[in-house]
Amino acid sequence: MSKNMYLLLADFVVIIHFLFITVVVFGGLLAIKWRKMIRIHLPFLIWGIFIELSGWICPLTPLEIWLRRQAEVDIYQGGFISYYLVPIIYPSGLTTNIQWLIAAGLIFLNVFVYAYIFWLRPKSRVTKAMRDKNKNS
Repeated sequence: MSKNMYLLLADFVVIIHFLFITVVVFGGLLAIKWRKMIRIHLPFLIWGIFIELSGWICPLTPLEIWLRRQAEVDIYQGGFISYYLVPIIYPSGLTTNIQWLIAAGLIFLNVFVYAYIFWLRPKSRVTKAMRDKNKNS
């Protein structure tokens, strides 16, 4: 495989990693509108919290690094993806305490989101329409 292909695959892994993180952080909010999103979001969220609390490295990280090494480029050098996305995914100064804070933030946010979805959310439009119809009868 060519060096450019390895580099392209490494960039693709970064994009997938970024999208995964985006779903972990914002998937619960999407689930407010689209309940089926819960099936995708909850496993992503559990994995994201596990990674943050355990101190493990997401498998996408070593894959990306391996692909960049195969392309024989310095890690995180050049390009839009490396310049803009990599610092979001791999912030400098990330410590165990910061990872615990990230996990706590994810838990806190999603407890409220799922409490809203399951207990506080207004009933469906169909239920509301039926209730309104009964009032008018």
